[in-house]
Amino acid sequence: MSSQFALLKTRRFGPFFATQFLGAFNDNLFKNALVVLLTFQAAQWTSLGVGLLANLAAGIFILPFFLFSATAGQLADKYDKARLARLVKLLEIAIVLVAGAGFALHSLELLFASLFLLGLHSTLFGPVKYAILPQHLHQDELVGGNALIEAGTFVAILIGTLIGGLLAGTNGGTLWITAGCLLVAVLGYLASRGIPGAPAPEPGLRVNLNPLSETWRNIGFARRNRTVFLAILGISWFWLYGALLLAQFPAYAKDVLGGSESSVTLLLAVFTFGIGIGSLLCERLSGKQVEIGLVPLGSIGLTVFGLDLAFASPAGVAGAALPIGALLQQPHMLHVLFDLFALGLFGGFFIVPLYALMQLRSDPAHRARIIAANNIMNALFMVVGAGAAAGLLSSGLSIPTLFAVAALCNAAVALYIYRLVPEFLLRFIVWMLVHTVYRLDTRNIEHIPASGPALLVCNHVSYVDALVIAAACRRPIRFVMDHRIFHWPLLSFVFRTARAIPIAPARENAALLEKAYDEVAAALGAGELVAIFPEGRLTPDGEVGEFRPGIRRILERHPVAVLPMALSGLWDSPFSHSAHSALNRLLRLRPLRRIALNVGEPVAALEAEPQALREAVLELRGSEQ
Repeated sequence: MSSQFALLKTRRFGPFFATQFLGAFNDNLFKNALVVLLTFQAAQWTSLGVGLLANLAAGIFILPFFLFSATAGQLADKYDKARLARLVKLLEIAIVLVAGAGFALHSLELLFASLFLLGLHSTLFGPVKYAILPQHLHQDELVGGNALIEAGTFVAILIGTLIGGLLAGTNGGTLWITAGCLLVAVLGYLASRGIPGAPAPEPGLRVNLNPLSETWRNIGFARRNRTVFLAILGISWFWLYGALLLAQFPAYAKDVLGGSESSVTLLLAVFTFGIGIGSLLCERLSGKQVEIGLVPLGSIGLTVFGLDLAFASPAGVAGAALPIGALLQQPHMLHVLFDLFALGLFGGFFIVPLYALMQLRSDPAHRARIIAANNIMNALFMVVGAGAAAGLLSSGLSIPTLFAVAALCNAAVALYIYRLVPEFLLRFIVWMLVHTVYRLDTRNIEHIPASGPALLVCNHVSYVDALVIAAACRRPIRFVMDHRIFHWPLLSFVFRTARAIPIAPARENAALLEKAYDEVAAALGAGELVAIFPEGRLTPDGEVGEFRPGIRRILERHPVAVLPMALSGLWDSPFSHSAHSALNRLLRLRPLRRIALNVGEPVAALEAEPQALREAVLELRGSEQ
């Protein structure tokens, strides 16, 4: 984790992180202070119900994302992002003055207007926030940078909500809220002055002020890459789910748990602490790469612990107003707090890889507008979520039941996304393989090209060789494999999802052999990676067998670079031929078995003779033993 924290000391990240942190802190200080005031002093401000007020405030805050994100994305693609950040911070100072006037005049309308304007401030900063990271960070820093931004955001939420809740409960709190927000806004502007320049990718862009047509255009940019668009849908669903939970916390603390004003802050603290920890763990769990295999893991946790939170909640103890010390002594509280922490933790696993994936695979010329499309979708989902929650609560649904409904919907949305893009589920399976059964060491993995076609050749030691190689390489690989292994019951789903290419000897199925060569040619022609095991079978003795001449036939049709690779440490594993029986396989199954994948230098197609490639694999295998 130390490498990602080192970014905080750099000028290309540190001032931007401070600007973002202070902005998120200010938004939540004001928003939570306002919600707590309206929850516990509602009669002084309005006759509306507490639950309706909380969801109304959440909806007002995120409405500008839906209305103005398209314009914000254009501005971030047209102008220097560092300059825009400074202008947005000046706007924040003016907004705080409007909020102060609302408190002084005891005007709920003016306070909601300032909440709307704070949402506008965040809307304008959103495309800058995520589009600037790929400009200032290297690719292997992108996950760590996003993790710090997400963790920092939720730590800012934690501290902002803590201080906002405390100030809301003090005498003369409105004056302190205004002064605190103004101080933070000024500090945010000063921090923004240290952000280095981030030149505009399209300075000649003509800004379209029509939000409807530009919104549709931005969504069109996002839809050009299906994976990016579905990542945006996943991010948007997370914010709907998270915003729905957060909006219920004041009423949940008061009416279900029987807590006081300070108990709202406790719930938010535990939840946001979990998200911060989950976000920071992403870099370590993903090996500094964009590991979308963490996304299904996150979605499982969001569903399981969302349901458990609903079942762990008490029937309701309205009016108790217990202080934190007394509340923590209640038998259900530790269970509730654990569920909230777990929801945050798995939320971090879910959201960080999706943000990094969206940034990495977006067209740089349109990146800010694609991020604007993401913000539009986020806003749409959260507005719908706030409206649905308000409607369900008004119809008599309890808050714990609302949590259960949200968790079940989360499972349905996750299954829908993974059905459309099996790459998420495939990466999850291979990630689980190498983090529970094996400990995979990779060497020279950077030899595999980031784009364009290449032929990978590797020794064949076990039934899971393809999964191990797929886990090591973040690019999708088309594996050519024996048709019998392709149809192996436990792994056939994985191989089909990965679009593996089954092959058979000519004497067994000549038509399948020809079809395999045609598919390999099509894949290489489309710029994909293709991997083959040129021994033609699993090794019967752990040694590297002779390479078959099919390599030459592949390269004659598409003379691409060939990368020799060597697997070691798998021969005595339960998935190799050395385990002769099911019992022997079971006895050999031990967690975190150390294995290695070594990737050699690319070999030109004209020099890629089978015998030469075999010798290269033998040399690579020997260097790992």
